[in-house]
Amino acid sequence: MAKVTKIFNEKEEENKKLKVAAYCRVSTDSDEQMESLEAQKKHYQTYIKSNPAWQYAGLYYDEGISGTKIEKRKQLLTMLDACGRKEIDLVITKSISRFSRNTVDCLEMVRFLIEHGVYVYFEKENLNTMTMESELILSILSSMAEEESHSISKNNKWSIQKRFEQGTYVISYPPYGYINDGGEMRIVPEEAEVVRRIFNDTINGKGSAQIARELIEEGIKSKKGGKWHSTTIRGMLKNEKYTGDAIFQKTYTDDRFTRHANNGEEQQYYCRNHHEPIISHEIFELAEQETRRRADEKNIKKSTQKYNKRYAFSGIIKCGECGAIMKRRTHYTGRKEYIAWTCGTHLVDKTKCPMLYVRDEAIKAAFTTMMNKLVFGYKEVLTPLLEGLDENMNYMNTEKQSEFENQQKAIKEREKLLREHFHKNLLSQEIFSRSMEDIEQELRTLAQMREDYLHNQQRGTTYLAAARDLYAYCCKAEMHAVYDEEVFKRFVNGVIIFSRDETGFRLNCGITLRERMVVR
Repeated sequence: MAKVTKIFNEKEEENKKLKVAAYCRVSTDSDEQMESLEAQKKHYQTYIKSNPAWQYAGLYYDEGISGTKIEKRKQLLTMLDACGRKEIDLVITKSISRFSRNTVDCLEMVRFLIEHGVYVYFEKENLNTMTMESELILSILSSMAEEESHSISKNNKWSIQKRFEQGTYVISYPPYGYINDGGEMRIVPEEAEVVRRIFNDTINGKGSAQIARELIEEGIKSKKGGKWHSTTIRGMLKNEKYTGDAIFQKTYTDDRFTRHANNGEEQQYYCRNHHEPIISHEIFELAEQETRRRADEKNIKKSTQKYNKRYAFSGIIKCGECGAIMKRRTHYTGRKEYIAWTCGTHLVDKTKCPMLYVRDEAIKAAFTTMMNKLVFGYKEVLTPLLEGLDENMNYMNTEKQSEFENQQKAIKEREKLLREHFHKNLLSQEIFSRSMEDIEQELRTLAQMREDYLHNQQRGTTYLAAARDLYAYCCKAEMHAVYDEEVFKRFVNGVIIFSRDETGFRLNCGITLRERMVVR
């Protein structure tokens, strides 16, 4: 039998080769990135043409385009169209992140290409969809893209956290009353007047629903130009930014990129004097107290005339075990009823807090005993307190202020000397800039310390006034035979139940006095 040899023509041989294209992308249009793009283009042209089993099918590239927006990447879309027309069999790209930073887009593109018989090779990850099951590669792509997103998110969080710590974080969407002016929070005068009115109305006894209704009736628009709601008013009354301070990281994002309220899961940062205040801290605290008082009243059963008033203990008794607010309850012994206070946590789950109920009369009796001790021995107990507060205030007014001024003067002298050395060419630009940054940071830290001491001084002034009021009362008062609610409201701002046998009364002058409870 004769031997027959098939002769392949050049065109038929070429049709058997894989049609390979490459895709490149740089995310910015800087000179360095453009040089990187040119290097990638040369690399892929040489790489594809040097493989005898491949046929060069083109090079697609996007310049200065972010990988998160596929609709803006014209060359990528053009390449996908060519794949759909069977003009490309294999796409080579540097990495998954160069192909797409968006997980959904990346997976959709890979699915589209596999459906049209086109595969992708990712050089960095050494992954080729031609040699792996599609669902497996999609799973790997998804996990890698997600891990990259987490890495980017962590880097962003670290950067934001540093700005939190330094107090330089920019609030992009300030609350009503402010605007963002070049990264700084600036007051909007007309809106600021509305803010002050809301706080003053609250202090004067108006509820949030009434305030919202009056603003609507007067045609005053809210932040987004719509109607006011009671929830909007309550949110403003709790927003510390109106005092010029700022709490950073009130919310946080979990590993699934879901946002939550921060209830202690992440570190929070309190920045004083972050921006210009609209109201004072005193006004803010008074509004908070009034809001809490009204909230306590709403918890009272209005159908029962006996309790149709605010209780002095409402909202201020805390469990010494878990810190929860203790709730007022009516207990019964046979036909006799009595009032008791029970830990809120214990009411929900007894295993989470062992604190049992405490009788209302036991707390009142303990307060009466404590006040009688103060009245009897006011000189021995309250005189040292007054002297200590006075001494602390004098130190704050003289020595501490002088200390801050001397520290600031010393830093300024160093700054002056540094500038002189720089102008005489004794320091390089790099060393000068770094040293100036250190000095500026020292001045910021010193200013923050001074502000903290001023805040403590204000608090000390409040404590001293309250101590003097208590001293003036005790030196003239008679011993108490029964519990006096007006006296309690005048001098106490909190109660801590340490056990069923011992309670503590937090006085307005800053001290907490413990007292035994003998009535069960």
